[in-house]
Amino acid sequence: MRRYSRPAACPACRPLSSRNETLDIEAVNLITHPAALAAALDAWSGAPWLALDTEFVRETTYFPKLCLVQASDGRSAACIDTLALQAAELQPLLSALAASAADKIFHSASQDLEIFVQLTGDCPRPLFDTQIAAALLGDGDQLGYAALVEKRLGIKLDKSLTRTDWSRRPLSGAELSYAVDDVRYLAELYPLLLEELNKRERLSWLREDCQRATNPARYQTLPEQAWRRLKGFTRLAPPARPIAATLAAWREQTAQERDRPRKWILEDDAIYRIAERAPASLAQLVALNVLQPKTLERNGDTLLQLVASTDSSAAIAIDDALPFDDQQKACFKRVQDALRSAAEDLGLSVSLLGPRADAEAIVRHGAAATVPLMEGWRRAAIGEKLLALL
Repeated sequence: MRRYSRPAACPACRPLSSRNETLDIEAVNLITHPAALAAALDAWSGAPWLALDTEFVRETTYFPKLCLVQASDGRSAACIDTLALQAAELQPLLSALAASAADKIFHSASQDLEIFVQLTGDCPRPLFDTQIAAALLGDGDQLGYAALVEKRLGIKLDKSLTRTDWSRRPLSGAELSYAVDDVRYLAELYPLLLEELNKRERLSWLREDCQRATNPARYQTLPEQAWRRLKGFTRLAPPARPIAATLAAWREQTAQERDRPRKWILEDDAIYRIAERAPASLAQLVALNVLQPKTLERNGDTLLQLVASTDSSAAIAIDDALPFDDQQKACFKRVQDALRSAAEDLGLSVSLLGPRADAEAIVRHGAAATVPLMEGWRRAAIGEKLLALL
């Protein structure tokens, strides 16, 4: 483990020394003031890359509540207490991440990127996701950070604080040590993974996948599309689907406005039952026995109005969710067999090369399928061959 000590040049940061030393807990830098943040950003301004991680809570909210941002340029590291800083005081960090051409290194970045989209409307880029890099190098699909650190660096991380309440203050020394570990080893993993990607001529693959991951639309749920989150939607009878879609849209918008979890507004099962029965009165709604008394009191009339105002004869396009016919099943098997063979040859997991949903889309839509398998390196590696099998 490395030890942190105060450098003369940057009072906002702590330099990293040799891996085998123990961490001085009290020396883990916690930035709580704008001046310290400005000094850290100045120290990192010329770095070619910056390792980043976030800690947040969202058990009682719709939107994640950012509590901590960890950052390291490989020489120094800090934990930025976002709860101690006003929104305007945090803006220099967000602006620096948006403006810098340096690689932003995350591991499994999707949840972190969701937070930045919420704060700024966009993602930090260029992104270098070490989970994607590891998968492209054959280390395993969806490999966790601790597993990658152990596999590549031979260091076993303590993950006992995974469920820490990061909104609680003050944070303990152990919690700060845990948090800073999440960027300290990213700073070691990055050059190793970058070198190997270059040697295997797969860096362009990573760039393509990371560019796709930084599309802010991936992290925004439009209320009118919220029905797609309902796993039981396709099992509903056609007249019930428009009602379920209306209820899902209302739930999504309400959850966003109140900043509360979706299930606190309305459970999925309640959406299904109401859509199936289409209650026309409060008594009928109560008889379904799917709503808590407070939900009935607060939203009962609104739910009845939504049901009454929905045209149950409206069609909801769910073609992509319908079962395959026999011809499509045979075609899908050929596509899957070809994907498995190609993945084995490339040393990749099938789910990384072409997940089931992508393969199904190709069977249904051919070259018109808007999936990664029909783009970039995947299309060159296997996509064209799959089209020939249709």
